[in-house]
Amino acid sequence: MSWWIAHAERTLTEEVPAPPEKVRDYYADLDNIRLVHPLIVSVELLSRHESPDGYRVSYQVVDRIPLGPLTLKATYRARLEVPVTGDVHTEADQAPGVRLRATVSFEPIDGGTRITERIRFAAPRPLASFTVRQAVKAHAKMLYGIRRQFELR
Repeated sequence: MSWWIAHAERTLTEEVPAPPEKVRDYYADLDNIRLVHPLIVSVELLSRHESPDGYRVSYQVVDRIPLGPLTLKATYRARLEVPVTGDVHTEADQAPGVRLRATVSFEPIDGGTRITERIRFAAPRPLASFTVRQAVKAHAKMLYGIRRQFELR
């Protein structure tokens, strides 16, 4: 490990009034996530590979990152590993050296599903606290947005 790269982990949860399989299917489609993630401007499907164990999908994502009075555009690759059952694994790699890895579980609870997103961050030290703060805020809003999508159905 390099001293130049800082690491952090955060866990976010939200309760959604829908069955786990429906919530999981919604989460695993970035076209849906674009509707509820406050930073995402667009997603473009790059590839999808099916296997007997599930599928792996890659997207190019464009975010708008607020930086004081400015808004920066960031383009990056996002990948999801979606097994037939179980946790979804996500990866997002953005220049300069920002990496997010997450394991997302969909636990049945009374009245729906508890989504738990365990995010691991790696970023250059000058960007680390900003990256973690912005991503946690955005993902909390995204999970809330998923809940609202199912509440409104």
